Formats: sequence, C-alpha cells, structure tokens
Amino acid sequence: MDQDMVLRAKVQLLSANRRVVRGAEGLWIYRLLTQVEPEVYGSKLAYVLVEASASPLVRELPGQRLALLDEAVAVATALDTANPYRAKVLARALAARRELDGRQAV
Repeated sequence: MDQDMVLRAKVQLLSANRRVVRGAEGLWIYRLLTQVEPEVYGSKLAYVLVEASASPLVRELPGQRLALLDEAVAVATALDTANPYRAKVLARALAARRELDGRQAV
C-alpha cells in the first residue's frame, strides 16, 4: 500500500470536517482506507456505497447500482461481528439490494 496515498486520504478526510465524506471523494477515501484499517473505515465505506447506488449518476444503470450494493454488502459482511456499526450498515445495504432486485423483477 502506498503510504503517501494513505496519508493524502487521511488529510482529505480531516480537512473535509464532516462525519462522513460523500460522493466520489468519499468513495476514494474510504475504499483506500478500508484496505488499511477495515474496522475503522469499512462501515463508512458501506454507507457511502449505498448512498452512491441511489445517486442520479447511476439511478438508471442497474448493473452499476448492483455492483455498488454488492460491494457494500461484502464490506459490511467482512466487518467483525463486534463492530458496533456492522448490523446497521449491513441491514441498510441488504435492504437497498432487495429494493433493487424488486425493481428489476417488475
């Protein structure tokens, strides 16, 4: 892992001055930092992935939405069961996945 990229991601995260960084910037930051510290950043990555799946950019692209939601489920599932955010982000990702499946069936 490129330590300069990790440092850059952490600086961006701190300079954002928000609880959760959203959008493409948040996806980049949390995807990178989850590789380094999955228990710390994984729940935020799953949260941002679910949000991104509902964005106007991919709303009409079911394949991309599905990929984002599958990634969110995988990230949330990989969290330790003792992680206090695991159940919440996993439930949110699975609910969004079911909703997308229901729309595709119609």
